[in-house]
Amino acid sequence: MARILVIDDNETMREGIAFTVKRMGHEVAMAASGKEGLALFAEKPADFVISDLKMDGLDGIAVLETLKKQHPEVVMMIVTGFGTVEAAVQAMKLGAFDFITKPFPNEVLKLKVQSALELIAHRQKHEKLERMNEVLREEVEHRYRPVPAADGVKHDMVGKSRAMEGVLETIRRVAHADSTVHIYGESGTGKELVARAVHRTSRRAAGPFVKVNCGALAESLLESELFGHEKGSFTNAIKRKLGRFELADGGTLFLDEIGDIGPAIQLKLLRVLQEREIERVGGEDTVKVDVRVVSATNKDLKKLVEEGKFREDLYYRLHIVPLTLPPLRDRPEDIDLLAEHFLVKLRDRTGSSATKISEAAKAALRAYPWPGNVRELENCIEQSLVFCDGDILQPKDMPAHVVGASARGGNGAHGAGGPVWDGTTPLPDFLDELEKKYILQAWEKAGGVKTRVAEMLGVKPSALYYKLEKYGIT
Repeated sequence: MARILVIDDNETMREGIAFTVKRMGHEVAMAASGKEGLALFAEKPADFVISDLKMDGLDGIAVLETLKKQHPEVVMMIVTGFGTVEAAVQAMKLGAFDFITKPFPNEVLKLKVQSALELIAHRQKHEKLERMNEVLREEVEHRYRPVPAADGVKHDMVGKSRAMEGVLETIRRVAHADSTVHIYGESGTGKELVARAVHRTSRRAAGPFVKVNCGALAESLLESELFGHEKGSFTNAIKRKLGRFELADGGTLFLDEIGDIGPAIQLKLLRVLQEREIERVGGEDTVKVDVRVVSATNKDLKKLVEEGKFREDLYYRLHIVPLTLPPLRDRPEDIDLLAEHFLVKLRDRTGSSATKISEAAKAALRAYPWPGNVRELENCIEQSLVFCDGDILQPKDMPAHVVGASARGGNGAHGAGGPVWDGTTPLPDFLDELEKKYILQAWEKAGGVKTRVAEMLGVKPSALYYKLEKYGIT
Protein backbone atom coordinates (compact mmCIF):
# COMPACT_ATOMS: atom_id res chain seq x y z
CA MET A 1 0.00 0.00 0.00
CA ALA A 2 1.30 3.41 -1.02
CA ARG A 3 0.39 6.85 0.30
CA ILE A 4 -0.91 9.07 -2.52
CA LEU A 5 -1.65 12.79 -2.28
CA VAL A 6 -4.34 14.23 -4.59
CA ILE A 7 -4.35 18.02 -5.07
CA ASP A 8 -7.23 19.57 -7.05
CA ASP A 9 -9.47 22.58 -6.41
CA ASN A 10 -12.34 20.84 -8.21
CA GLU A 11 -14.11 18.73 -5.60
CA THR A 12 -15.67 16.33 -8.10
CA MET A 13 -12.35 15.62 -9.83
CA ARG A 14 -10.51 15.35 -6.49
CA GLU A 15 -13.03 12.92 -5.02
CA GLY A 16 -13.15 10.86 -8.22
CA ILE A 17 -9.37 10.38 -8.39
CA ALA A 18 -9.25 9.58 -4.67
CA PHE A 19 -12.03 6.99 -5.01
CA THR A 20 -10.24 5.17 -7.83
CA VAL A 21 -6.93 5.18 -5.97
CA LYS A 22 -8.54 3.89 -2.77
CA ARG A 23 -10.11 1.01 -4.68
CA MET A 24 -6.60 0.08 -5.82
CA GLY A 25 -5.79 -0.48 -2.14
CA HIS A 26 -3.78 2.68 -1.41
CA GLU A 27 -3.98 5.31 1.31
CA VAL A 28 -5.15 8.72 0.01
CA ALA A 29 -4.77 12.25 1.32
CA MET A 30 -6.69 15.09 -0.40
CA ALA A 31 -6.01 18.82 -0.67
CA ALA A 32 -8.22 21.52 -2.22
CA SER A 33 -5.33 23.88 -3.06
CA GLY A 34 -1.62 23.89 -3.78
CA LYS A 35 -0.88 25.52 -0.43
CA GLU A 36 -2.88 22.88 1.46
CA GLY A 37 -1.21 20.12 -0.53
CA LEU A 38 2.28 21.34 0.38
CA ALA A 39 1.25 21.51 4.05
CA LEU A 40 -0.06 17.93 3.98
CA PHE A 41 3.11 16.70 2.29
CA ALA A 42 5.28 18.47 4.89
CA GLU A 43 3.25 16.86 7.67
CA LYS A 44 3.49 13.37 6.18
CA PRO A 45 5.32 12.84 2.85
CA ALA A 46 3.48 10.91 0.16
CA ASP A 47 4.90 8.25 -2.14
CA PHE A 48 3.13 9.75 -5.17
CA VAL A 49 1.49 13.13 -5.83
CA ILE A 50 -1.29 13.80 -8.36
CA SER A 51 -1.93 17.51 -8.87
CA ASP A 52 -4.15 19.57 -11.14
CA LEU A 53 -2.27 22.03 -13.32
CA LYS A 54 -4.66 25.00 -13.19
CA MET A 55 -5.58 26.02 -9.65
CA ASP A 56 -6.18 29.32 -7.89
CA GLY A 57 -3.19 30.47 -5.84
CA LEU A 58 -0.35 27.99 -6.23
CA ASP A 59 -0.83 26.07 -9.47
CA GLY A 60 0.55 22.65 -10.33
CA ILE A 61 3.82 24.04 -11.68
CA ALA A 62 4.47 25.96 -8.45
CA VAL A 63 3.67 22.86 -6.37
CA LEU A 64 6.03 20.78 -8.51
CA GLU A 65 8.88 23.30 -8.27
CA THR A 66 8.49 23.60 -4.48
CA LEU A 67 8.37 19.84 -3.90
CA LYS A 68 11.31 19.16 -6.22
CA LYS A 69 13.39 21.77 -4.42
CA GLN A 70 12.67 20.27 -1.01
CA HIS A 71 12.38 16.59 -2.05
CA PRO A 72 14.22 15.95 -5.34
CA GLU A 73 13.15 12.29 -5.32
CA VAL A 74 9.38 13.07 -5.26
CA VAL A 75 7.25 11.44 -7.99
CA MET A 76 4.44 13.70 -9.23
CA MET A 77 1.86 13.52 -12.04
CA ILE A 78 0.07 16.53 -13.56
CA VAL A 79 -3.64 16.54 -14.46
CA THR A 80 -4.40 18.92 -17.32
CA GLY A 81 -7.01 19.86 -19.92
CA PHE A 82 -6.52 19.54 -23.69
CA GLY A 83 -5.71 23.26 -24.00
CA THR A 84 -2.79 23.10 -21.57
CA VAL A 85 -0.88 20.07 -22.85
CA GLU A 86 2.11 22.25 -23.71
CA ALA A 87 2.21 23.42 -20.10
CA ALA A 88 2.06 19.81 -18.94
CA VAL A 89 5.01 18.95 -21.19
CA GLN A 90 6.87 21.87 -19.64
CA ALA A 91 6.06 20.40 -16.21
CA MET A 92 7.67 17.13 -17.25
CA LYS A 93 10.81 19.04 -18.22
CA LEU A 94 10.79 20.39 -14.66
CA GLY A 95 10.72 16.86 -13.26
CA ALA A 96 7.09 15.67 -13.38
CA PHE A 97 6.74 11.90 -13.80
CA ASP A 98 3.87 12.09 -16.31
CA PHE A 99 0.67 13.94 -17.16
CA ILE A 100 -2.90 12.88 -17.85
CA THR A 101 -5.46 14.87 -19.85
CA LYS A 102 -9.08 15.42 -18.85
CA PRO A 103 -11.38 13.62 -19.24
CA PHE A 104 -9.78 10.24 -18.65
CA PRO A 105 -11.13 6.74 -18.03
CA ASN A 106 -10.43 5.09 -14.68
CA GLU A 107 -8.35 2.38 -16.37
CA VAL A 108 -5.92 4.99 -17.71
CA LEU A 109 -5.57 6.52 -14.24
CA LYS A 110 -4.91 3.08 -12.74
CA LEU A 111 -2.18 2.38 -15.31
CA LYS A 112 -0.52 5.73 -14.61
CA VAL A 113 -0.58 5.12 -10.85
CA GLN A 114 0.76 1.60 -11.28
CA SER A 115 3.61 2.83 -13.50
CA ALA A 116 4.53 5.49 -10.96
CA LEU A 117 4.59 2.98 -8.09
CA GLU A 118 6.72 0.57 -10.13
CA LEU A 119 9.19 3.40 -10.69
CA ILE A 120 9.25 4.13 -6.96
CA ALA A 121 9.80 0.45 -6.15
CA HIS A 122 12.66 0.31 -8.66
CA ARG A 123 14.26 3.39 -7.09
CA GLN A 124 13.95 1.90 -3.60
CA LYS A 125 15.57 -1.33 -4.75
CA HIS A 126 18.39 0.66 -6.37
CA GLU A 127 18.75 2.72 -3.18
CA LYS A 128 19.05 -0.45 -1.11
CA LEU A 129 21.68 -1.88 -3.46
CA GLU A 130 23.67 1.37 -3.32
CA ARG A 131 23.53 1.36 0.47
CA MET A 132 24.59 -2.28 0.58
CA ASN A 133 27.54 -1.49 -1.68
CA GLU A 134 28.45 1.35 0.66
CA VAL A 135 28.42 -1.05 3.62
CA LEU A 136 30.56 -3.56 1.74
CA ARG A 137 33.06 -0.85 0.79
CA GLU A 138 33.28 0.27 4.41
CA GLU A 139 33.86 -3.20 5.79
CA VAL A 140 35.76 -4.75 2.85
CA GLU A 141 34.24 -7.90 1.44
CA HIS A 142 35.02 -10.92 3.58
CA ARG A 143 36.61 -13.67 1.52
CA TYR A 144 35.81 -17.14 2.82
CA ARG A 145 38.15 -20.07 2.83
CA PRO A 146 35.71 -22.76 4.01
CA VAL A 147 37.29 -25.40 6.23
CA PRO A 148 35.83 -28.94 5.95
CA ALA A 149 33.94 -29.72 9.13
CA ALA A 150 31.71 -32.45 10.48
CA ASP A 151 27.95 -32.26 10.02
CA GLY A 152 28.09 -29.63 7.27
CA VAL A 153 29.01 -26.54 9.31
CA LYS A 154 30.30 -23.93 6.86
CA HIS A 155 32.95 -21.86 8.60
CA ASP A 156 36.26 -20.08 8.30
CA MET A 157 37.76 -21.03 11.64
CA VAL A 158 41.00 -22.91 12.30
CA GLY A 159 41.27 -25.46 15.07
CA LYS A 160 40.76 -29.13 15.92
CA SER A 161 40.69 -28.92 19.70
CA ARG A 162 37.84 -30.37 21.71
CA ALA A 163 36.79 -26.84 22.67
CA MET A 164 36.44 -25.83 18.99
CA GLU A 165 34.63 -29.06 18.16
CA GLY A 166 32.10 -28.07 20.84
CA VAL A 167 31.67 -24.64 19.25
CA LEU A 168 31.08 -26.18 15.81
CA GLU A 169 28.57 -28.65 17.22
CA THR A 170 26.62 -25.78 18.83
CA ILE A 171 26.65 -23.88 15.54
CA ARG A 172 25.33 -26.95 13.74
CA ARG A 173 22.47 -27.28 16.20
CA VAL A 174 21.37 -23.63 16.23
CA ALA A 175 22.06 -22.56 12.64
CA HIS A 176 18.83 -23.78 11.07
CA ALA A 177 16.59 -22.20 13.69
CA ASP A 178 15.77 -18.49 13.57
CA SER A 179 16.40 -17.92 17.27
CA THR A 180 18.69 -15.10 18.33
CA VAL A 181 22.22 -16.19 19.19
CA HIS A 182 24.49 -14.45 21.68
CA ILE A 183 28.24 -15.11 21.50
CA TYR A 184 30.41 -14.63 24.57
CA GLY A 185 34.15 -14.38 24.17
CA GLU A 186 37.20 -12.34 25.06
CA SER A 187 38.50 -9.77 22.57
CA GLY A 188 40.32 -11.41 19.70
CA THR A 189 38.74 -14.86 19.99
CA GLY A 190 36.95 -14.68 16.63
CA LYS A 191 33.33 -13.89 17.51
CA GLU A 192 32.62 -12.50 14.04
CA LEU A 193 33.80 -15.74 12.42
CA VAL A 194 31.33 -17.66 14.59
CA ALA A 195 28.53 -15.27 13.61
CA ARG A 196 29.37 -15.76 9.93
CA ALA A 197 29.43 -19.52 10.41
CA VAL A 198 25.94 -19.41 11.94
CA HIS A 199 24.73 -17.38 8.95
CA ARG A 200 26.42 -19.49 6.27
CA THR A 201 25.11 -22.75 7.77
CA SER A 202 21.55 -21.43 8.16
CA ARG A 203 18.66 -21.31 5.70
CA ARG A 204 19.45 -17.58 5.36
CA ALA A 205 22.83 -18.24 3.77
CA ALA A 206 21.69 -16.78 0.43
CA GLY A 207 20.68 -13.54 2.17
CA PRO A 208 22.94 -10.72 3.32
CA PHE A 209 25.24 -10.85 6.33
CA VAL A 210 25.48 -7.34 7.78
CA LYS A 211 27.56 -6.37 10.80
CA VAL A 212 27.63 -3.36 13.12
CA ASN A 213 30.25 -2.57 15.74
CA CYS A 214 28.01 -1.03 18.39
CA GLY A 215 30.95 0.10 20.49
CA ALA A 216 32.52 2.15 17.70
CA LEU A 217 29.68 4.68 17.23
CA ALA A 218 28.11 7.38 19.37
CA GLU A 219 24.51 6.63 20.33
CA SER A 220 22.99 9.16 17.89
CA LEU A 221 25.04 7.76 15.00
CA LEU A 222 24.34 4.16 16.02
CA GLU A 223 20.58 4.80 15.96
CA SER A 224 20.77 6.09 12.39
CA GLU A 225 23.12 3.26 11.38
CA LEU A 226 20.79 0.58 12.75
CA PHE A 227 17.39 1.96 11.83
CA GLY A 228 18.13 4.46 9.05
CA HIS A 229 16.83 8.02 8.83
CA GLU A 230 14.60 10.23 6.74
CA LYS A 231 15.80 13.29 4.90
CA GLY A 232 15.95 16.36 7.16
CA SER A 233 15.65 14.35 10.39
CA PHE A 234 18.85 15.99 11.67
CA THR A 235 21.66 18.24 10.47
CA ASN A 236 23.40 16.85 7.35
CA ALA A 237 20.62 14.32 6.73
CA ILE A 238 20.45 15.41 3.09
CA LYS A 239 18.66 12.27 1.90
CA ARG A 240 16.95 9.18 3.23
CA LYS A 241 19.33 6.47 4.43
CA LEU A 242 18.46 2.82 4.92
CA GLY A 243 19.61 1.29 8.20
CA ARG A 244 21.40 -1.99 8.68
CA PHE A 245 18.21 -3.76 9.75
CA GLU A 246 16.67 -3.04 6.35
CA LEU A 247 19.87 -4.01 4.57
CA ALA A 248 19.93 -7.33 6.41
CA ASP A 249 16.33 -8.16 5.48
CA GLY A 250 16.15 -11.86 4.65
CA GLY A 251 19.57 -12.46 6.19
CA THR A 252 21.52 -12.03 9.41
CA LEU A 253 22.48 -8.90 11.38
CA PHE A 254 25.56 -9.24 13.60
CA LEU A 255 25.62 -6.77 16.50
CA ASP A 256 29.15 -6.77 17.87
CA GLU A 257 29.98 -5.21 21.26
CA ILE A 258 26.28 -5.21 22.17
CA GLY A 259 27.16 -4.47 25.79
CA ASP A 260 28.16 -0.91 24.85
CA ILE A 261 24.74 0.33 23.63
CA GLY A 262 22.85 2.94 25.64
CA PRO A 263 19.34 2.77 27.17
CA ALA A 264 17.52 4.47 24.25
CA ILE A 265 18.97 2.08 21.66
CA GLN A 266 18.29 -0.87 23.97
CA LEU A 267 14.59 0.04 24.05
CA LYS A 268 14.37 0.38 20.26
CA LEU A 269 16.26 -2.87 19.74
CA LEU A 270 13.87 -4.67 22.10
CA ARG A 271 10.92 -3.47 20.02
CA VAL A 272 12.51 -4.71 16.80
CA LEU A 273 13.11 -8.15 18.29
CA GLN A 274 9.51 -8.30 19.57
CA GLU A 275 7.60 -6.73 16.66
CA ARG A 276 9.95 -7.40 13.72
CA GLU A 277 9.51 -3.83 12.51
CA ILE A 278 11.45 -0.57 12.66
CA GLU A 279 10.90 3.16 12.29
CA ARG A 280 13.57 5.28 10.65
CA VAL A 281 14.86 8.28 12.60
CA GLY A 282 12.59 11.21 11.78
CA GLY A 283 10.00 8.93 10.15
CA GLU A 284 6.52 7.80 11.12
CA ASP A 285 5.99 4.77 8.91
CA THR A 286 6.85 1.31 10.21
CA VAL A 287 8.96 -1.00 8.06
CA LYS A 288 8.67 -4.76 8.45
CA VAL A 289 12.00 -6.60 8.59
CA ASP A 290 12.82 -10.31 8.46
CA VAL A 291 16.20 -10.48 10.19
CA ARG A 292 17.98 -12.97 12.40
CA VAL A 293 20.03 -11.20 15.07
CA VAL A 294 23.34 -12.56 16.30
CA SER A 295 25.00 -10.49 19.00
CA ALA A 296 28.37 -10.65 20.73
CA THR A 297 30.25 -9.05 23.60
CA ASN A 298 33.33 -9.49 25.75
CA LYS A 299 31.43 -8.08 28.74
CA ASP A 300 29.36 -9.87 31.37
CA LEU A 301 25.82 -8.92 30.32
CA LYS A 302 24.29 -10.56 33.38
CA LYS A 303 26.41 -8.32 35.60
CA LEU A 304 25.40 -5.27 33.56
CA VAL A 305 21.76 -6.24 34.12
CA GLU A 306 22.35 -6.49 37.87
CA GLU A 307 24.01 -3.05 37.82
CA GLY A 308 21.05 -1.55 35.94
CA LYS A 309 23.12 -0.79 32.83
CA PHE A 310 21.42 -3.28 30.52
CA ARG A 311 17.72 -4.06 30.20
CA GLU A 312 16.78 -7.44 31.62
CA ASP A 313 14.03 -8.01 29.02
CA LEU A 314 16.48 -7.30 26.18
CA TYR A 315 19.04 -9.60 27.81
CA TYR A 316 16.61 -12.52 27.66
CA ARG A 317 15.59 -11.66 24.09
CA LEU A 318 19.23 -11.80 22.97
CA HIS A 319 20.18 -14.71 25.19
CA ILE A 320 17.90 -17.38 23.72
CA VAL A 321 20.87 -19.38 22.42
CA PRO A 322 24.14 -18.54 24.25
CA LEU A 323 27.42 -19.65 22.71
CA THR A 324 30.75 -19.27 24.48
CA LEU A 325 33.95 -19.03 22.44
CA PRO A 326 37.00 -20.31 24.36
CA PRO A 327 40.11 -18.14 24.73
CA LEU A 328 43.25 -19.29 22.94
CA ARG A 329 44.95 -20.27 26.22
CA ASP A 330 42.26 -22.91 26.71
CA ARG A 331 42.99 -24.58 23.36
CA PRO A 332 46.80 -24.64 23.08
CA GLU A 333 46.62 -27.60 20.68
CA ASP A 334 45.26 -25.18 18.05
CA ILE A 335 48.19 -22.75 18.27
CA ASP A 336 50.40 -24.60 15.76
CA LEU A 337 47.56 -24.80 13.23
CA LEU A 338 46.71 -21.13 13.63
CA ALA A 339 50.34 -20.02 13.37
CA GLU A 340 50.85 -21.97 10.13
CA HIS A 341 47.57 -20.61 8.78
CA PHE A 342 48.67 -17.02 9.46
CA LEU A 343 52.12 -17.65 7.97
CA VAL A 344 50.50 -18.62 4.65
CA LYS A 345 47.97 -15.79 4.86
CA LEU A 346 50.49 -13.04 5.66
CA ARG A 347 53.60 -14.16 3.79
CA ASP A 348 52.89 -12.18 0.62
CA ARG A 349 51.76 -9.08 2.52
CA THR A 350 55.06 -8.89 4.41
CA GLY A 351 57.27 -9.90 1.48
CA SER A 352 58.71 -12.78 3.50
CA SER A 353 60.24 -15.92 2.00
CA ALA A 354 59.46 -18.02 5.10
CA THR A 355 57.63 -21.26 4.35
CA LYS A 356 57.58 -22.93 7.78
CA ILE A 357 57.94 -22.30 11.50
CA SER A 358 60.74 -23.96 13.47
CA GLU A 359 59.91 -26.32 16.31
CA ALA A 360 61.63 -23.96 18.78
CA ALA A 361 59.42 -21.08 17.59
CA LYS A 362 56.30 -23.25 17.89
CA ALA A 363 57.29 -24.21 21.41
CA ALA A 364 57.63 -20.53 22.31
CA LEU A 365 54.20 -19.80 20.83
CA ARG A 366 52.64 -22.62 22.82
CA ALA A 367 54.23 -21.42 26.05
CA TYR A 368 52.90 -17.86 25.76
CA PRO A 369 49.48 -17.16 27.43
CA TRP A 370 48.04 -15.03 24.57
CA PRO A 371 46.00 -12.44 26.49
CA GLY A 372 45.02 -10.94 23.12
CA ASN A 373 43.92 -14.36 21.83
CA VAL A 374 43.88 -15.24 18.11
CA ARG A 375 44.15 -11.60 17.01
CA GLU A 376 47.38 -11.21 19.03
CA LEU A 377 48.77 -14.42 17.53
CA GLU A 378 48.07 -13.11 14.02
CA ASN A 379 49.85 -9.83 14.83
CA CYS A 380 52.77 -11.77 16.27
CA ILE A 381 53.18 -13.87 13.12
CA GLU A 382 52.97 -10.79 10.89
CA GLN A 383 55.67 -8.98 12.88
CA SER A 384 57.84 -12.11 12.95
CA LEU A 385 57.60 -12.45 9.16
CA VAL A 386 58.78 -8.86 8.76
CA PHE A 387 61.93 -9.65 10.76
CA CYS A 388 62.53 -13.14 9.34
CA ASP A 389 65.64 -13.38 7.11
CA GLY A 390 65.39 -16.98 5.92
CA ASP A 391 62.94 -19.64 4.89
CA ILE A 392 62.17 -20.76 8.43
CA LEU A 393 60.68 -18.51 11.08
CA GLN A 394 62.86 -18.72 14.21
CA PRO A 395 62.44 -17.51 17.83
CA LYS A 396 64.89 -14.67 17.12
CA ASP A 397 62.41 -13.25 14.61
CA MET A 398 59.56 -13.12 17.12
CA PRO A 399 58.54 -10.30 19.51
CA ALA A 400 60.52 -10.20 22.74
CA HIS A 401 57.47 -10.46 24.98
CA VAL A 402 56.52 -13.77 23.33
CA VAL A 403 59.83 -15.63 23.52
CA GLY A 404 61.56 -13.67 26.28
CA ALA A 405 64.52 -11.30 25.88
CA SER A 406 67.06 -13.99 26.84
CA ALA A 407 66.05 -16.07 23.82
CA ARG A 408 66.85 -13.22 21.47
CA GLY A 409 70.61 -13.33 21.55
CA GLY A 410 72.86 -10.40 22.44
CA ASN A 411 72.85 -7.94 19.58
CA GLY A 412 71.12 -4.60 19.42
CA ALA A 413 67.37 -4.51 19.89
CA HIS A 414 67.31 -8.28 20.22
CA GLY A 415 69.55 -8.23 23.28
CA ALA A 416 68.55 -8.77 26.90
CA GLY A 417 68.48 -6.11 29.57
CA GLY A 418 67.01 -2.61 29.47
CA PRO A 419 64.22 -1.09 31.53
CA VAL A 420 62.10 -3.31 33.74
CA TRP A 421 58.37 -3.42 33.11
CA ASP A 422 56.53 -1.71 35.96
CA GLY A 423 53.40 -3.86 35.67
CA THR A 424 51.10 -0.85 35.10
CA THR A 425 51.94 0.24 31.57
CA PRO A 426 50.21 -1.96 28.96
CA LEU A 427 52.82 -4.52 27.93
CA PRO A 428 52.57 -3.87 24.15
CA ASP A 429 53.13 -0.13 24.75
CA PHE A 430 56.11 -0.82 27.00
CA LEU A 431 57.68 -3.14 24.43
CA ASP A 432 57.11 -0.64 21.62
CA GLU A 433 58.87 2.05 23.62
CA LEU A 434 61.74 -0.32 24.38
CA GLU A 435 62.08 -1.26 20.72
CA LYS A 436 61.96 2.38 19.63
CA LYS A 437 64.67 3.21 22.18
CA TYR A 438 67.04 0.57 20.79
CA ILE A 439 66.42 1.70 17.21
CA LEU A 440 67.19 5.32 18.15
CA GLN A 441 70.40 4.24 19.89
CA ALA A 442 71.51 2.32 16.79
CA TRP A 443 70.48 5.25 14.58
CA GLU A 444 72.68 7.60 16.56
CA LYS A 445 75.67 5.24 16.51
CA ALA A 446 75.31 4.66 12.75
CA GLY A 447 74.97 8.36 12.00
CA GLY A 448 71.58 7.80 10.36
CA VAL A 449 72.91 5.41 7.69
CA LYS A 450 69.97 3.00 7.34
CA THR A 451 71.87 0.02 5.99
CA ARG A 452 74.30 0.31 8.91
CA VAL A 453 71.42 0.67 11.40
CA ALA A 454 69.83 -2.50 10.03
CA GLU A 455 73.15 -4.34 10.28
CA MET A 456 73.64 -3.27 13.89
CA LEU A 457 70.14 -4.37 14.82
CA GLY A 458 70.45 -7.66 12.96
CA VAL A 459 67.39 -7.12 10.79
CA LYS A 460 66.67 -6.77 7.09
CA PRO A 461 66.54 -3.20 5.68
CA SER A 462 62.90 -3.75 4.76
CA ALA A 463 62.14 -4.64 8.39
CA LEU A 464 63.96 -1.51 9.54
CA TYR A 465 61.95 0.69 7.14
CA TYR A 466 58.77 -0.86 8.53
CA LYS A 467 59.80 0.06 12.07
CA LEU A 468 60.99 3.55 11.13
CA GLU A 469 57.59 4.28 9.63
CA LYS A 470 55.79 2.71 12.61
CA TYR A 471 57.60 4.89 15.14
CA GLY A 472 57.83 8.02 12.98
CA ILE A 473 61.64 8.06 13.01
CA THR A 474 63.10 10.26 10.27
